[in-house]
Parts: sequence; C-alpha cells; structure tokens
Amino acid sequence: MAEYVAGLNEKPFRAKQLLQWVHQRGVCDVTLMTDLAKSFRQQLADHAEITSLPVIGDMKASDGTRKWLLDVGAGNAVEMVYIPEDDRGTLCISS
Repeated sequence: MAEYVAGLNEKPFRAKQLLQWVHQRGVCDVTLMTDLAKSFRQQLADHAEITSLPVIGDMKASDGTRKWLLDVGAGNAVEMVYIPEDDRGTLCISS
C-alpha cells in the first residue's frame, strides 16, 4: 500500500489512512473517506477499485474452523481459512 500511495506522489501517512478506512471502518467508497485530501480521493477514484471479493464457497467444521473460496475473477479463486484458537484466530490465504 505504501508503494502504491508513493506512486501517486502522496505522503506515506496516506497509506495508513487508506488502510484504516478500508480495514477498520469497512469503507470502500473513496468519496466517503473524508480525512483524505480531495485530490487524493480523485486519484483513487480514477486509478483504483476497492471491492470485496465474492464468496463462492463457505464451509464450517465442527471445531469452528471456516473455509471460504473467493472469486478473484477470470475463472480464478483463492481459498481462505480461519482457524479459531482460545485467545486468538489465525487466517490463512492461499492461491
């Protein structure tokens, strides 16, 4: 993300702001990211697409482990597995 933002000639802290909007707040519409400069929002609108991946498979095991198959387009998919533990969870993503 830092490299992408630098490629747009933006300051490094913009990468952190963008990640906070997407990953902490769940916002994908750049027009709603009000603490980003309007010029940066316009660059993102012109050059980036922020979307969630469609889930095409969802399985849950008796121990709470979840496995999802995500569509990444062009007939391709990635598998993501969440493994719950007592004090944390592990997320594995493979292609």
